[in-house]
Amino acid sequence: MAAADAAGDLRSEFLEVLLSRRRDRQVPMTVEQGSPVKEPLYQGNGPLGLREAMESCPRKEVEDFQEKLIEENFYLMTESGEQGRLPVLLLKLNDTAPERKPVVVILHSSYKCKEWLRPLLEAYASRGYIAVAIDSRYHGERASSKTTYIEALNSAWRNGDTMPFIFDTVWDLIKLGDYLSAREDVDPSRIGITGESLGGMHAWFAAFVDTRYSVVVPIIGVQGFQWAIDNDKWQARVDSIKPLFEEARIDSGKSEIDAEVVKKVWDKIAPGADDPRCPVLGLQEPASKAAEAYEKAGSADKFKFIAEPGVGHRMTASMVKEASDWFDRFL
Repeated sequence: MAAADAAGDLRSEFLEVLLSRRRDRQVPMTVEQGSPVKEPLYQGNGPLGLREAMESCPRKEVEDFQEKLIEENFYLMTESGEQGRLPVLLLKLNDTAPERKPVVVILHSSYKCKEWLRPLLEAYASRGYIAVAIDSRYHGERASSKTTYIEALNSAWRNGDTMPFIFDTVWDLIKLGDYLSAREDVDPSRIGITGESLGGMHAWFAAFVDTRYSVVVPIIGVQGFQWAIDNDKWQARVDSIKPLFEEARIDSGKSEIDAEVVKKVWDKIAPGADDPRCPVLGLQEPASKAAEAYEKAGSADKFKFIAEPGVGHRMTASMVKEASDWFDRFL
């Protein structure tokens, strides 16, 4: 009971952090109809990468699948302002059995968008799930240029009035939970969430603060930020959004980015075994504590930590398969 109370208190504290930036921006939940995005916006200058891992996701052979696939494009109003308009892509099969279906929310990595995830969405939809993706803050339809996300991070560093890295999207996911739970075709007790890299972090925090996300599978997305600073293992994560840290370096009067600059940025914007961005050594202690907590709750089989050796910061087919199997087992 004490552990449950402590967890509830921590959730309340985190929710208060989210509310602290939007007390005057809350609006009633409304839905606007959208349309398919013909030319998705991908940010950054690097290569998009391959979809092979996503395309390997287990799927059920459904006759005339594309004809039976229902696609919904819409926007949820999560707060006032431009970024309060949450773009949603939902796929499901046109069948009525069961009447209420399980949901898997799938979240994209940095610089990508919900359309990138279509191979995963279709695979889960073929197996009877309602598959949902969103554009995270300053990505996809919420961006206007290839630098929108980096500009938002720089603004958060300078002004401290937004939390575009993780927390603002977590707020959107709470509101998405409100919407999904109220749909007549959704089983509200069976909503799962997963994501890759940045999307994995969003999934991790959303499932922590909102227990309606009953099954969570972050993929290459869980990181010990303080451990990385203490052990000088922050460089790769910094490189993924380096213009932000260059701004902070200049403002701090430093000649180069160091651990002090990194800590200042994490404090401001965010009150695999060989993955440089999510070093496995930084996860051993929290994973051990989580496993212990699950065991004490009589649910040792419901927690699993996998570090795939030698793959770096990359989602693999085996990770996609593990996530798929986990949802099939527990959702």
